[in-house]
Amino acid sequence: MYGMLAGLPAPAQDAPGGAAMTGSDDPEPPRFKRPAIDTDEGGLWAMMDREETRLRRSPFLVRDFALTRYLQQITCTLVADHCPDVRVHLVRTPLFNANMAPNGMMQIWTGLLLRVENEAQLVAVLGHEIGHYLERHSLERLRDAKNRAAFAQFLGLFGAVGALGQLGMLAGAFSFSREQETRADRLGMRLMRRAGYDGRQAAIVWDNLLAELRVTGGDDVGKRSPMLATHPPVESRRDELLALAGDATGRTGTQAFRDMVAPHRLAWLMDEIRRGQFEESLALLNRLAGNNPPDAELLFARGEVYRLRNDTDDARKSVEDLRQAIDLGRPPALAYRSLGLLHKQMGESAQARDAFEKYLAELPDAADSGLIRHYVTELTP
Repeated sequence: MYGMLAGLPAPAQDAPGGAAMTGSDDPEPPRFKRPAIDTDEGGLWAMMDREETRLRRSPFLVRDFALTRYLQQITCTLVADHCPDVRVHLVRTPLFNANMAPNGMMQIWTGLLLRVENEAQLVAVLGHEIGHYLERHSLERLRDAKNRAAFAQFLGLFGAVGALGQLGMLAGAFSFSREQETRADRLGMRLMRRAGYDGRQAAIVWDNLLAELRVTGGDDVGKRSPMLATHPPVESRRDELLALAGDATGRTGTQAFRDMVAPHRLAWLMDEIRRGQFEESLALLNRLAGNNPPDAELLFARGEVYRLRNDTDDARKSVEDLRQAIDLGRPPALAYRSLGLLHKQMGESAQARDAFEKYLAELPDAADSGLIRHYVTELTP
């Protein structure tokens, strides 16, 4: 993985950076050596090596070389000398999460890339996970006698179920301690600012995630997120992150990030909708729509959530969003299908037929094309 970085440009730069680092002044550790297999650490490394091999074969692994290379380079910018030991894997899972195993395996979930809005926000999350890695916090928890039973439970769960969904629980049969969280925050911010990113974006990530999860989880947001299940949500976290960031600015990398995720975003939006957590999805989509120029994909996605939720007045809201998406030009073809279904439901045959015909013109070989053609015939006077 390291070799594919040769000749790549530096991560996007759209604002001055390079402010003095904030956080722990402890020197970063040298590259880790592979531990002996007969040690607890060596056994954990071996297990993670096996699961990484399985992950590479998983149908959920996103096999986009350019996007993976982009994520690997951002990570290498943060880990510096540890870059040869770190391998980034992007996994198609619609939840907010990233994690890093002691053997250098980093997993980033597509739900995280859908939710952050620029490189700096992504770096805030990755830097925190790298902080846990450099501080060897997972091993500390393993060696803590109070948590051995929990870790044994984790090992059994991991072995029984396999990689997907369980790699995110590397430290997740037990939460990181508050002290470990603080150290990871400090080191993550130090790495973030050393790389020239705007450290203030870290608090924004935290605020956005909590706002989304509190829609359905109230104050008990840990049950709604794999990330927060292993990283205790403390109310003071936002203020602490802002204090660590200070008042220095840095780059955000907004356009570079948007360009890299754009080819995948519609698929990830559909994954989010299929979760069926409509209130959380609306909180996410309202935020993204509010922070971006008018966007046909986001309007379609929000309209689709309204259509599927089907509460009072949702049909009207859905039609409004879908029509706006279409009026912007080049909407997702599914916008015509959804609009047709809504008009059909409301007994508006002409409008439904017109929308269905446009859908078929865009996707004549769609899996449901036979059903939609039947609707067109049925709606023709």
